Amino acid sequence: MPVVGEYEPSPAAWVREQVELYEGSGGTKGTTFRDTGLPVVIMTNRGARSGKVHKTPVMRVEHEGRYAVVASKGGAPEHPLWYHNIRANPLVELQDGPGKQDMIARELSGAERAEWWRRAVAAYPPYAEYQEKTSRQIPVFVLEPVQGT
Repeated sequence: MPVVGEYEPSPAAWVREQVELYEGSGGTKGTTFRDTGLPVVIMTNRGARSGKVHKTPVMRVEHEGRYAVVASKGGAPEHPLWYHNIRANPLVELQDGPGKQDMIARELSGAERAEWWRRAVAAYPPYAEYQEKTSRQIPVFVLEPVQGT
């Protein structure tokens, strides 16, 4: 049950370009975040209002076949748009290098969130700075494989 439908590319040029490079190369290029050298994966989800397909590079935070996605938006006071999309439509497709997998997103809280937050900050240290910049608690989701895929 992959995420299918009309694709609406991001209005942000760097996001569009990274997604095109990542997918166009079969997951062999565009696999790091800008100039950091830190790995990213591509999350595909359905828009909460539009129903259109969206693709976003997110930091690669993987543990035992599950992935965290962090709704940091660089420490902005509001959540990124994809946060609302996966709350409304938790089925996502995740591309990690050449591999693609259907996943279910689940927002975390309590000790489970704290554990994944530590993993996320270890993978991408600026998350800690982003949390200091905003009064909202930055949401963390875990993406878990859809059973039977």
